[in-house]
Amino acid sequence: MSRIKPLEYEEASPESKKLWDDQIARYGRITNMKRTLARSAPALSAYMEWYTLKDTVTPFLGDRLTYLFSHAISTQSNCLICGTFFRRILIDAGENPDDLKLSEREQLVVDFGALISKNAWDISDPFFDRLKKEFSDDQILAMTAFAGLMVATNIINNVLHVDLDEYLLPYAKKG
Repeated sequence: MSRIKPLEYEEASPESKKLWDDQIARYGRITNMKRTLARSAPALSAYMEWYTLKDTVTPFLGDRLTYLFSHAISTQSNCLICGTFFRRILIDAGENPDDLKLSEREQLVVDFGALISKNAWDISDPFFDRLKKEFSDDQILAMTAFAGLMVATNIINNVLHVDLDEYLLPYAKKG
């Protein structure tokens, strides 16, 4: 059960309502996490920059690898909501998130996401050298910034025990 009750639309401030309306217009729904963040318009606005950073990494990672990267970060963080959100995307795309078929480049990115979430302070020089052979400095910076906001999103959900959205229930990992 969520430690902080998500807002109903009528309870939101005018600034949060504007951001809420934007979420509905763009994505067709507002999640429990965003309804919780709506208690603070600046917090909701800051976390919605995830989409801006996603739009920065997708041109060089592609949609699939961007979602695999996000999934790796979220599952390593034990974030039920984000892990399940990305499971849904992968399953709906015909993938088995429990048995992914990855190229060497994709595995590198997935490993980078998991390492950021697990040991960001201890990513080895040899691993980073492998990243630098595949990606430019600007791309690595963008991936790292995106991952940082992904981890922050995981923290909000984990610390506040935000409830899993009903539409994600069928995608939750069993066991």
